[in-house]
Amino acid sequence: MHNGPRTGLAAVSTALLAMSRRLEVRDVLRTIVVSARELLDAEYAALGVPDDHGGFAQFVVDGITDEQWRRIGPLPRQHGILAAMLHQDGPERLADVRKDPRFEGWPPGHPEMSDFLGAPVRDGEETLGALFLANKKGAPGFTDEDEDLLSLLAQHAAIALTNARLYERSRELTIAEERSRLAHELHDAVSQKLFSLRLTAQAAAALVDRDPARAKGELQQVAALAAEAADELRAAVTELRPAALDEDGLVATLRNHVRVLDRAHAARVTFTCDGVRALPATQEEALLRVAQEALHNALRHSGADLVEVTLVRRGGGAVLRVTDNGQGFVPSAVRRAGRHLGMVSMRDRASGVGGRLAVHSEPGTGTTIEMEVPGG
Repeated sequence: MHNGPRTGLAAVSTALLAMSRRLEVRDVLRTIVVSARELLDAEYAALGVPDDHGGFAQFVVDGITDEQWRRIGPLPRQHGILAAMLHQDGPERLADVRKDPRFEGWPPGHPEMSDFLGAPVRDGEETLGALFLANKKGAPGFTDEDEDLLSLLAQHAAIALTNARLYERSRELTIAEERSRLAHELHDAVSQKLFSLRLTAQAAAALVDRDPARAKGELQQVAALAAEAADELRAAVTELRPAALDEDGLVATLRNHVRVLDRAHAARVTFTCDGVRALPATQEEALLRVAQEALHNALRHSGADLVEVTLVRRGGGAVLRVTDNGQGFVPSAVRRAGRHLGMVSMRDRASGVGGRLAVHSEPGTGTTIEMEVPGG
């Protein structure tokens, strides 16, 4: 292993940690390429991720300026040395890539490269990509130690890239699940309102000649139902945009959400906050989602005419309570019946950020959902 300051154990460790901390695939690719070029003291480095059509889905370079990259043109195809790196088991070192029989020339604008080191990035039998380095600085070519180091980097690159792909897929799945849940809620809430709206409008039309005073009352009800339907839609659209958390923070987002629900429902919905500071982003999102689920349950199922949301500081963290004065239930009976009213998803959200969820309810006494998070 190298002894130099840039390629010592500390530098290797820093590079591997940097790879493992990135969550987005593009960031992982960029970190791998920059780390490889710096650790092996090369002029150029690249990492290609193949597609299924003979090209590269992604091709990340380091050491080439944006202007040079524009002049080189479209992404390369899988051919020559690039293809060879994707299909072999281990690294390959060349004193001069231009003299290799597989070399097929450079596109216009491509920098001249001579000494070359490449390795596949593999997860079992699957080739995730290939790492390429060219033009060792301050030396006539790459060494045995460089080859060993690149093999190590490629193994860790495979782990980091696999984790990043899993993260992106799980995030896509989470978004899809959220959208499905919201679509279901939209259907339940707005379609019921529109159905009532249609019936009330029909009743008004039937009464308009026979009993104009009652018809007027029905038409006022039509206007009220239409306003409620609009507020339901607005509330659902607000929920679709948790970006408000990033811009406004948890307290303001919760306050706005409660204000919309208070206007949209017959029940009174209130919000109070005491001394809560900014929390880690994942905890803020979990608290918001649990509050939304608990409010949905209280307003849809409990028959309450008062729902109170409170957020209070506890140590470095916070406690959220959603309390209603509705009909209540026996939590264990609800679980046995399989109608857990989103309790499972709320518990998962709480435990997923190191928090806890408690449900207090009895028939005739209302319900309190309490969630505590630890803070930073």
